[in-house]
Amino acid sequence: MSKRIAAKLKKNGLRDCMQYSTSTIARAERISCPHIQDVNIKPYSEIPGPKPLPFLGNTWRLLPVIGQYDISDVGKLSKRFHEQYGKIVKLSGLVGRPDLLFVYDADEIQKVYSNEGPTPFRPSMPCLVKYKSEVRKEFFGDLAGVVGVHGEPWKTFRTKVQRPILQLKTVKKYITPIEEVTNYFIERMLEMKDDKDEMPGDFDNEIHKWSLECIGRVSLDTRLGCLDPNLPSDSEPQKIINAAKYALRNVAILELKFPFWRYFPTTVWTNYVKNMDYFIEICMKHIDAAMERLKSKSITNENELSLVERILASEPDPKTAYILALDLILVGIDTISMAVCSILYQLATRPNEQEKLYQELRRILPDPKTPLTASLLDEMVYLKAFVKEVLRMYSTVIGNGRTLQEDTVIQGYHVPKGIQVVFPTLVTGNMPEFVSEPSEFIPERWMKDSGLDYKLHPYASLPYGHGARMCLGRRFADLEIQVLLAKLVRSFKLEYNHEPLEYKVTFMYAPEGELKFKMTPRHETKE
Repeated sequence: MSKRIAAKLKKNGLRDCMQYSTSTIARAERISCPHIQDVNIKPYSEIPGPKPLPFLGNTWRLLPVIGQYDISDVGKLSKRFHEQYGKIVKLSGLVGRPDLLFVYDADEIQKVYSNEGPTPFRPSMPCLVKYKSEVRKEFFGDLAGVVGVHGEPWKTFRTKVQRPILQLKTVKKYITPIEEVTNYFIERMLEMKDDKDEMPGDFDNEIHKWSLECIGRVSLDTRLGCLDPNLPSDSEPQKIINAAKYALRNVAILELKFPFWRYFPTTVWTNYVKNMDYFIEICMKHIDAAMERLKSKSITNENELSLVERILASEPDPKTAYILALDLILVGIDTISMAVCSILYQLATRPNEQEKLYQELRRILPDPKTPLTASLLDEMVYLKAFVKEVLRMYSTVIGNGRTLQEDTVIQGYHVPKGIQVVFPTLVTGNMPEFVSEPSEFIPERWMKDSGLDYKLHPYASLPYGHGARMCLGRRFADLEIQVLLAKLVRSFKLEYNHEPLEYKVTFMYAPEGELKFKMTPRHETKE
C-alpha cells in the first residue's frame, strides 16, 4: 500500500491534496527515497504553508477577487510567508507547475548552492521555454541561450560566451564607451529639467533609454539613438523597451495563475508572443547591421571590439552571437534600469550618505572632467559599498532559486527532487539572524577597512545569484551603475522633495511613482 501511495505521490506531486494521513505519507516518502533514512528527518508533507484544497490546490489564492494573495507584488507575498510560517514555507498545489519551497535561512541556502552540480537548474520560466522551444523553434534551434535554458544545452552555450562577458580585464575595456553614453545622458538630464530643476515624471523611462543605449554600444558597437531628444513615442528604441518590459513583467502572471496559455492562446500569452516577436525582429535588424560592419571593419585595437565581435572571433556560428545579444538586451534593460531607479532614489533621500560619496569622488576626481579608468573606479570604495547596501535592503531581484536535481534535506525536512526552491534575498538580506542592524542603512558594513565589525552572512544578500548560474551580465551591470553614479554625483547634487515612494514588484523591486529628482550643479570652493 505504501509503495502504491509513494508512486502516486511521486507522479502527481500534489501530496497535500491527497487525503492520506501524515504517517502514511511519511512511510511512503521513506520508501520512495531509500537513501534518506534518518528517522529524525521530517517528511515533506509536514512543511508549513498554505493548505491546498482538493482539485483547486492553492492556485485559487492567486486569482483576483476570490484570491488571498496579490500576485502583482511577489515581494510582499514572500515577506508574508516568512512572517506567518517561519524559515521554510511550502506553496503546493499550483496547477500546471511544481511546488514552490521558500527558504529563509542563509545557512541552508549556502548548503544548497554548495551541493549543486556543474549544471544547476534555475526555476524554468516555462513561458520563455515554450516560446524558445516551440513558438520560435525555427529561430533558436539548439542554441536557446542562457535565459530559460537548463542542463547541458545551457552549459554548452554558456561555455562559448562566458569568457568575454565575465573576464574582468575584458569588461574594463568598455569603461570609455559607457562613459561616452553616460556623459550624453547627463547632458540630456540637464535639458529635461523643469523650472524647479526637477526631472520629468517619466524619468524612469529615460533611464531605460540610457540602459538600452549602453547595452547597444557595448554588445553591438552601435549607438541605437535612444537618447535622441526628439525621439517619438513609437520609435524603434522605445518599442524595444516596451516589448522587453511586457515580456518580463508578465512572467509572474503567466507562471503562477492558472496556466490556460499552455493549452490555448490567452490574451496575455498572445501579447507575450507578439512582444517577443517584435523584440527579436527589431534587435535582429541592429545585430545584422553590426555583423555587416564587422565584415569591412579593420581592427587595429582589441578595445574596438564589441561583445558580439569578441564572440564571433572565437565562435564560427554567428547564431551564438545573435542569441547572446538578444538575451543581454532582453534581461538587461529592465534589470539595470530598475536598479538605477532604486539607487538614485536612495541617494536623493539620504543626503548624509550622498555627501560621503561626493567627498570620495572629489578626492579621486579633483577635476570632474577627468576620464574614468579602471584604476580610478577601483578607488571608489564607498560608491560600491553604497550600491551593495541598496541592493541588500531593496534587492532589485526579489529572489533566486533552484530546481532540485536530487532529494535534499532542508531545515530538517526531506525535500524531493524536482521541487523549485526559492531563496528570497529581499527577505534574508534584512534578517537580524544574518545581518547586524539590518534596518539601518550602513554602506560601511561592506568596506573591509571601515573598522566596523558587522555580522554579514555571505549568502544572505545575493542580488546577482550565486555559482555557475550567477547573472551573466553582472559585471557590465556593475560597471554601468558605477560610471553613472561617479559622473553624476561628482558634478551634481540630487534631491527628492516629494512624498516618499513605496517599493513594489513589477518584474523587479523598485520605487513606484514619479522620480522627480532635483538636479543642481555643485559649486565648489577652492581649498
